[in-house]
Amino acid sequence: MPEMTFEVRWPDDSTQRCYSPSMVMHDYLSTGADYTVAEFLDLSSRALAEASDRVRAKYGFECASAADTRARIRNTANQFPLDAVITITTMHPELEQS
Repeated sequence: MPEMTFEVRWPDDSTQRCYSPSMVMHDYLSTGADYTVAEFLDLSSRALAEASDRVRAKYGFECASAADTRARIRNTANQFPLDAVITITTMHPELEQS
């Protein structure tokens, strides 16, 4: 299962590197895109849940790293207003363009 990382720039200009066990993050987020904290919480939570479901379907158990990433994102997001803006600075690997 192809895993990936993505980086978030928070409203205070700090960055956070995040892990996903699946490339499904590309279905929810885009490199260079801005999201409100509320949107990012929703999208990243749904994407990481789907990624964890894919791990469960393949291996028979949820991905603890996806749950940890969700918790880390939620903990950091709690420091900011829900309407503050974050940016996805990188997603690696990027999707191949066809």
